[in-house]
Amino acid sequence: MYFAALLARTEDGWEASDTELDDVETLSDLADLAREASPDEDTVLVLIEQEDAWFGVVRVDGEEDPRIYVSDAAAAARSSYGEILLTDELLGREPGDDGDDLDALDLDGTEDGESDDDEDEDGGGGGSDAAAGSGEAVPHGPVGDAEVLDDLGVSEKELRSMSGDAVGEIAEALGALDVLETVR
Repeated sequence: MYFAALLARTEDGWEASDTELDDVETLSDLADLAREASPDEDTVLVLIEQEDAWFGVVRVDGEEDPRIYVSDAAAAARSSYGEILLTDELLGREPGDDGDDLDALDLDGTEDGESDDDEDEDGGGGGSDAAAGSGEAVPHGPVGDAEVLDDLGVSEKELRSMSGDAVGEIAEALGALDVLETVR
């Protein structure tokens, strides 16, 4: 079960709206959706949560690049909404690395039952090290800008320690829990 909401900071405080992410395919789409929620280029937060598995915060300030925090990248990578947030840049990959999954595999012949002992003796090393060093693996744990909410009253330490109803905790810290609850 997913929950996604937009919190837009206005002169009158925070305004919340629930949002459907079905038509969102990229981070750019998500940022555009956030910008539409605030025509005055105020701060907009996109809060996404999948039960107790992971949560994500995307902050859009006007036309600036979105700032992203994901509580557990490995858990988020297993969801279509999480994949939107896990950009190459956020994961420390070169753009396009994740598109060449077959090319990145070390198909050295051992998949046909051949031994790779010869390669190890030559000092060629295990091919698995090359795959592990290529940035293919998605890390377990948080990734992104943990200071994304610092100026709004949620410190890096607080954000990293959140679990369970993290979206509710964030909204409460911002003084926006009541408006968030109206869209839940």
